[in-house]
Amino acid sequence: MKFENVLAEVDGFGRFQLMIILMTVIPRMTLPLHFLLNNFVAIIPSHHCDISSLDDGGYFGNLSQEERLIVGIPVQEDGTPNSCQMFAEPQYHLLLNSSSMTELLTVPCQNGWVYDTFRSSLATEWDLVCDKRKMNRATATIFFLGVMFGAAAFGYISDRFGRKNSLLVSYVTTSLFGFTSALSYNFTMFAVMRFLTGFGISGISIASIVLCIEWVDIKHRTKVGVLMSLDWSIFTTLLPVVAYFVNDWRVLTATVTSPLILAMISWWWLPESARWLISNGKVKAAHFYLKKCAKVNGREQFMADLKPESLSKVILVENENRKYSYVDLVRTPRMRRLAILTAIVWFGVACPYYGIIFNVSGFGLNIYITQLIYGLIELPAKALIYFAMNKVGRRSSQGGALVLTGLCIFCNMFVPQDMGLFRTAVGALGKMFAEASFTCVYLYTTELYPTVMRQNGLGYSSFMARIGVSVSPLIILLEEVWGHLPSTIFSLVAFTAGLTCYLLPETQNIRLPETIEEVEHPRRRSISASDEKSQP
Repeated sequence: MKFENVLAEVDGFGRFQLMIILMTVIPRMTLPLHFLLNNFVAIIPSHHCDISSLDDGGYFGNLSQEERLIVGIPVQEDGTPNSCQMFAEPQYHLLLNSSSMTELLTVPCQNGWVYDTFRSSLATEWDLVCDKRKMNRATATIFFLGVMFGAAAFGYISDRFGRKNSLLVSYVTTSLFGFTSALSYNFTMFAVMRFLTGFGISGISIASIVLCIEWVDIKHRTKVGVLMSLDWSIFTTLLPVVAYFVNDWRVLTATVTSPLILAMISWWWLPESARWLISNGKVKAAHFYLKKCAKVNGREQFMADLKPESLSKVILVENENRKYSYVDLVRTPRMRRLAILTAIVWFGVACPYYGIIFNVSGFGLNIYITQLIYGLIELPAKALIYFAMNKVGRRSSQGGALVLTGLCIFCNMFVPQDMGLFRTAVGALGKMFAEASFTCVYLYTTELYPTVMRQNGLGYSSFMARIGVSVSPLIILLEEVWGHLPSTIFSLVAFTAGLTCYLLPETQNIRLPETIEEVEHPRRRSISASDEKSQP
């Protein structure tokens, strides 16, 4: 008897599983809110030099605001006031259009900036504009560096100490540093707090999906994988609405962290993964949770006849006392190959995805409208990938979604800047395929790695993805070298990752591997849920 047989007997997709999904939705709602937060707290509004220092108490003080801008700030090619330069002295003759500005002496802003906005942001708080503009962009990279290292740490913690304990550490860490970042008194403190917030939130991302997948049967894995990803889409859509009404970046940061307070309360009712418990020799604890599952799902009779000792035989563990680590990812040939291929795929999924997200202002419409469209377009993406994974399998779905993402980014390079609506439409289509690939990759990777290394594998893969996320804002800065260079890089990355998918094995309707031995010496595991249930 395999674990899938036991799970089928207690109902692999009943009220107990739905309860787990609902309890993990509470903390998971913070994922898109924090991951996309930088788009709103780091907004750089229209601004120009504060020219009050030019007021010598004479004629300048009698001018209107419009006239002061004419005589105090040079005009850019598009006719707007220069954001970073001002005249060394008031040029009153410009009111009569009697001189060319190209020959007039200008200097960098001497007395700060004036911002044309009703909301506060990092840029307005600490003047992260002009020469400091890159610092503002770097806040996203700093956050995702934290997510990257957190993925590696929580992958190990979750496989070593359990999915449930890992989640509690994530909740506490993210809450502590999330609220503290809202109280930051300088940019350095904010950057450090955002790094640590990213470190903590990574555990929520990888541990929650694995916990849910390990509690459902074969035929419902696709449904649960897609269902759990809906929380990202829903709250991605909600974020621009919240950000529009919450005008202070400190309050917004605290707001997106607050759901974790409820998550810490609901954690007490969250079960541990029975599959992980059995793999680690904790059969009594596994029996306790399976018995609770059977009771909630109305299958109590089966657990009444199943003794805890019998569970030690449903998962054949190579060595109960062995402690697995990231070294085991490269210790054996097939695991090493799997680690290399999943790293390429995850990097290729994340880098273009966040390249699209972080460049929302580059698609021609208001940032709030664009972000809202990007959130709404994810809903049909879920339906598309659910249908694809059931019809053509995980591998072709993953590869196809990545190739189509790269194609959309590539095509958008040739759409003129003045066609804002069309650029947004093509960008949204690319975002849809990118989201489809992200939805698939979590489920696909969970099915590829064995139970004893599942969180290590997912943590390592997520680590590689966050490298892609961290460099994506820096890739966008390459537009200063050549306007189409970032899109070219994102397209090539997506194409490469899409083709790499076809080197991975298919996992549709195949029993989850439990040990490294099963990966190194694969047997036919393409057993349907009904076949599993009928086995003795």
